[in-house]
Amino acid sequence: MPKIKTRQAAAKRFSKTGTGKFRLKHSHHSHILTKKSTKRKRGLRKRGSISHQDTNRVAKMVPYL
Repeated sequence: MPKIKTRQAAAKRFSKTGTGKFRLKHSHHSHILTKKSTKRKRGLRKRGSISHQDTNRVAKMVPYL
């Protein structure tokens, strides 16, 4: 059976933690930052985690991450 190809778009967006959860960068933090509040921008700096329901889908996209 051949190896599964990694989806490169997903590999660039997700990283795996030591416990096996997936982390991601928040959206809306790249441009038009003047109208966003400081509190909102500060929250977007932190890495987010994907929802529990999406774990299997992301794991199939990045099998060797």
